[in-house]
Formats: sequence, C-alpha cells, structure tokens
Amino acid sequence: MEQGVLVREVQAKLLTGDTPKVTFQDVSGCDEAKQELQEIIEFLKDPQKFTKLGGRLPKGALLIGPPGTGKTLLAKAVAGEAGRPFFSMSGSDFVEMFVGVGASRVRDLFEQGKAHAPCIIFIDEIDAVGRHRGAGLGGGHDEREQTLNQLLVEMDGFESNDGVILIAATNRPDVLDPALLRPGRFDRQIIVDAPDLRGREGILRVHLRNKPIAEDVDVNKIARGTPGMAGADLANLVNEGALLAARRGHDKIYMTDFEEAKDKVMLGAERKSLVMREEERRLTAYHEAGHAVCAVMVKGNDPLHKVTIVPRGRALGIAFTLPEDDRVSVTREQLEARLVMAYGGRAAEEIVFGRDHVTTGASSDIQQATAIARRYVTQWGLSDAIGPILVGDVEQEIFLGQQLASRREVSEKTAQLVDSEVKRVIDDAFGRAVQTLTEHRLLLDAVAAMLLERETLTREDFEYLVRGEALPPRAPLPPSSLPKPPAAAAPVAQPKPAAPPMLGGPEISPA
Repeated sequence: MEQGVLVREVQAKLLTGDTPKVTFQDVSGCDEAKQELQEIIEFLKDPQKFTKLGGRLPKGALLIGPPGTGKTLLAKAVAGEAGRPFFSMSGSDFVEMFVGVGASRVRDLFEQGKAHAPCIIFIDEIDAVGRHRGAGLGGGHDEREQTLNQLLVEMDGFESNDGVILIAATNRPDVLDPALLRPGRFDRQIIVDAPDLRGREGILRVHLRNKPIAEDVDVNKIARGTPGMAGADLANLVNEGALLAARRGHDKIYMTDFEEAKDKVMLGAERKSLVMREEERRLTAYHEAGHAVCAVMVKGNDPLHKVTIVPRGRALGIAFTLPEDDRVSVTREQLEARLVMAYGGRAAEEIVFGRDHVTTGASSDIQQATAIARRYVTQWGLSDAIGPILVGDVEQEIFLGQQLASRREVSEKTAQLVDSEVKRVIDDAFGRAVQTLTEHRLLLDAVAAMLLERETLTREDFEYLVRGEALPPRAPLPPSSLPKPPAAAAPVAQPKPAAPPMLGGPEISPA
C-alpha cells in the first residue's frame, strides 16, 4: 500500500473435516427453513437429479429473521450436512477504511470458492456491507459501496461461478440493496422466525438431551410458558436452570429450577436485599393486587401467571400474564382489556389510599398503555372517530437520505383529533379499572394481604382466593445433595442461641 501502510489480509474460515460437526439433528424449531436448505445440500451432492429436468443450481440463499432464532446455527448445520468445503466470513470483515480493500477481499473469497467448487460461502450479518447504495449522508463513492458492487458482480457477472453457493444471514432485510435481493443473486429468501409451541419444545429437548433431568420436568409446560422466546433465549433458560440446580446442590435439574430460571430470564433477577418500609410494601402489594384482579376479572386478558412484590430488575413488583397458546394477531377486546390491566395498579392506589397518596410507581404502566392507545388510534384503525386509516408514518428507524425527504405531515386538526381519541381510550380504560376493583374490593384486599404474607402468588394460589378458600401450604424444595456436616463426637455445652438476624441486617458469627 502507499506510504508504507500495511492492511491486514482477512482469510475466510474454511470448515474442514476436523471441525466439530453441527448437523440438522442439532437444529429444531424451523422445519421449513431446514427443508429449503436440505434441497441446496442435495443439489450439491447430486446435481444431475435436478439438472436433467432443466433446473439450475441456486446462486444464493438469504436467511432472514430476528436475532437469536438460529440463522448462523443453520448455516453451520448446512456445512456439517453437505460434506463440501464451507467458507465463512462476517460482513464487517470486508469493510476497511482504505478504498478498494473490501472489493479485493470479495474477489479473493470467490477465487477460493471457485478453486474448491462445488462449495458454500457463508457471509454473516451481510447488512454491514449490503446496505442501499446512495443512501446516507456521506456521499456515494465510498468503500462500502465498492465492496457491494464487487459482490453483485461476483454473484451474477460475465464470469460463471458454477458450483459456488452463497448463504447470507441478516436481521435487517429492510436496509439491503434491491439489486442484492433479486432472483439470480439471492434466489431464495428463507424466513427463520421465532419458533411456535412445537418448535420451542423441540429446541428445549435439543438443549436438555445431555443433562440430568428429574422426573417431574414437563418440557411441554415450559414451552407453553415461554411464548415469543427465540432459540438463544431457550438455550439461556436451560443453562440458567442448570446453574440454579447446581447452586442449590441438586443432583438433577428439577421443574422448580426451570420455573425460577424462566422468571429470572423473563422478568429479571430477584433483589431480595432491597429493604422497603412497611408503608411502601403495603402500597406495592395493593398496586400489584390491582393489576392481578383486573387481569383475572376483565374478559380478554391472558391468564395470570404470577404476581409478586419481590423486587425484580428495576420493578418493585410484577403482575405477569402468559398466553395459553401462540398468538398471531390481537383483537380489539384483548387490547382494551390489556389497557384496563395496565391501569389496575394506579386505580388500586387511588381507591385504597386516596388521590393525594398515589405514587410514581405507575410510570412504566402509563408509558406502555399510552403507546398501545396511540397505535390503537393511528395504526390499527380501531378508533370510530378517526376510522381505519393510517395517521402519520409507521414507527420505524429512519434510513437517512431515503425517508427524510418522504416524511408525511399531519394536519393540525387531525393531530388534535388523534390526541383527544387517545385520551378517550385511556380514560375509558382507567374508568373500567376503577369500576372493576370497586366491585371486587374484598378480593383486592385478600390478594394484597396474602402478598404481604407470602410475597409471591401463583395462578393456582389466586384461584383459591377467588373461590374464598384458604391457601394450601407451600410445596417443599427438592432435597439437596450437598454433603451434611459431620456430627460431633461428644455433646458439647452450647451457648444460649442468639435472636435471628433482622432481614437485611448483618449476621454476627459466634466467637
């Protein structure tokens, strides 16, 4: 390079036979994506089966999906199944500050591929190099654009790249250049979405197969209680369950370990060290009881999973609902019920302690409810006054240079109408919350009292309270396998036992 500047050459990683194999047996929850990629593998193994009918080898496959759904794992599985040379690079490996280096690396990568054809080239996070050309505020002729131009030419240029299949992965398909997405370059766009119930169960079984599991573990129940979780989240849940069981000294992983690990992953870790004054604790108990009573008594809400006043993450308490099955769309009734539940905490504070003693604890509820109400009016077309039209732009990231010029303005009259409709929707929800809690005041008091006593109530506990029955005693934890301390050889006179330490206070060991 000029002026003695040395640019580090980046070689694509070649997965050889010595590399630990990941196969389709290790991938679950995305059967359609596996089937699409299985065809590419069969094409590599036996091209004659397809070419005799006039078919041609696909040039590329683009894996699209949210983070953590297994796109890179699928590519590794393709490498393990195909038995062909597999070159792997990241999109950011191409881009350097020196103009021309990225394009040179693209040429070198495809030269390596042609020398080992038929083979597979995998580019992870291709949006680092494949963004729209001409968008952005830094001019058009930059290093990234030259790299993308070279990639486009290599994928479908004058020179034939027969036998070189490109697989790429991204979670931002909206920013990719249209020339990259056309047939002949990426022939197939494979969606790798968050798994459904059956997929989550399969993923959990893959991660559990080498771990000692107790007889009481119900994999289907864990899968039902984790809607919306991707493969990486489920792997983390299983790992947290194993760590928790080891910390407790269990010889196996029990269902209680998985339940607590699930709450930790979804809600945050417990902060039992946080000491709260008794007035604040009572106020938090009524706040969470208000959420819980509205969740159960208002039709349209998901079943209550757990309500607790143990601080988790940044929240002083949580009332948590879980859907019983996977949901694709949400009805108007469900949205309005969710708003009532969101305002249940503030409504309970107002009913029990009066308007002068409501707290700032409902700030997160108000934020979520206002966001739902605004989309209820402006995006989902559920307001009778506005009607089924889109007001303003859909909330998404602005891609500089492309969308700045096309922002659509809203008239002042429409903006005022939207604001008044959002306020009406929220006022209706708050009024329903107050009415519901007033009608079920005895249940509200009972739930708050049991929260102060037990700190955490499950769905089964809540059902006992709804029926007016006493709660059964808590089930004991599984036995610990930690060795017990050896017994003393002879009885020794013991000093008078000290009073137990206060919660959060220092423990003083005897001299």
